[in-house]
Amino acid sequence: MTRLGLWIILYAVSVQYGCAPLKTPVVITNESMHGYKYIFITPTNNLTSGSASTYGGEYGIYRITTNKSINPGDVISGNLLKKGFIRVPEIRMEHLDETIVINYGESGRRNRGFGYTIEVTIQFISAKTHQQICSCTAEGQGETEADDIRMAINRCLSAMIPSN
Repeated sequence: MTRLGLWIILYAVSVQYGCAPLKTPVVITNESMHGYKYIFITPTNNLTSGSASTYGGEYGIYRITTNKSINPGDVISGNLLKKGFIRVPEIRMEHLDETIVINYGESGRRNRGFGYTIEVTIQFISAKTHQQICSCTAEGQGETEADDIRMAINRCLSAMIPSN
């Protein structure tokens, strides 16, 4: 096979797989969030991820690394605080009717081009009834896994609670 043929195949494969869009967030709404004021976020752990690049130049080879950390609960909290919710450190009996319990989890990965996406699911539950108010699943892809998660969380919350 000629070099031109290899380049054409490589280009076609990169266009087909490298440009695939992120899946649209999937939102399931069982109840309106009207009347809810407080949020309790179940604890999440920090994630640290990184990426590295190597460059060669006239004076040697250089390696550049980037490390990023994320705590999903903090990202969720920040988004919801901006929307007017009040984060509480514990669920209080006198505010059960107005409190949402928020659960977060990573729910999958998908190969996409020369990398992969991370999919997250966020669930809002009534503190009083323990019934699901709504949930969302979305994916993100960035430079690091921390970027993937941040993007997926932001896409979820934007789909669940659109900005005014």
